[in-house]
Amino acid sequence: MEDIFSKIGTTQTLSQKIERRIEEAIIQRKLIAGNKLPSEKELCASFAVSRTALREALRRLNARGLIEIKKGSGMYVSEILIEDAVKSLNLYYDLKFDSNLIAQMIEMRLLFEPQIARLAARNRTEEDLRVLKQNLIDLEVCNPDNTQLEADTINRFHTNITKATGNPMIIVSMEPIFSLLPRMRNFLYANVDGEKEYTLDAQQKLFEAIKAKNDKAAHDEMRMLLQRNHEVYDKYFKLLLAKK
Repeated sequence: MEDIFSKIGTTQTLSQKIERRIEEAIIQRKLIAGNKLPSEKELCASFAVSRTALREALRRLNARGLIEIKKGSGMYVSEILIEDAVKSLNLYYDLKFDSNLIAQMIEMRLLFEPQIARLAARNRTEEDLRVLKQNLIDLEVCNPDNTQLEADTINRFHTNITKATGNPMIIVSMEPIFSLLPRMRNFLYANVDGEKEYTLDAQQKLFEAIKAKNDKAAHDEMRMLLQRNHEVYDKYFKLLLAKK
């Protein structure tokens, strides 16, 4: 590990260079999850830096989830989980939630979700169908006054279509988007007459296409559903936001 923990130059802030050096070692698999880092004293000597600079770098690496500092044990390279990436995106979208983000989200869904539905139709399992069918039943019997539950139920349907693709990268990419949908849908179903009924009918057609493994029909049904969502957004949601 001598090439990792060698002397640091001074063209950048020392703590930043230490942080970057360790980060690169993790990315390049020179340090892998579970590896124990040398002690602070050893790292200071290897990098030829002060303990203050080192501790600042370690603090940032720990805050970013790249390393874990265990009191009385030492410092270890963390295992990077899919959930960590999703949490970061969820936080970003939550902080950026406004009319611009909603419009961008709708555009993104129109680009990706029809293709996701196509892939789900090709790859779905019997268990996927069972889960999707239960989503439809849950929406149908949902109390019409409970718009939040309706929104959450519809959200699960789209999430489970994504899972039916069998592609974890698609699931990770779309989950933060889906986490925002109940906010928008909660408004829509509280203010737009007949929207729940339209959505239930559209989801039923989408389910039948996926069940039949008709990937073209699944693509087209998803696109029509999302285009309808876009029309409702243009007519109602943007008007509400403009009044705020």
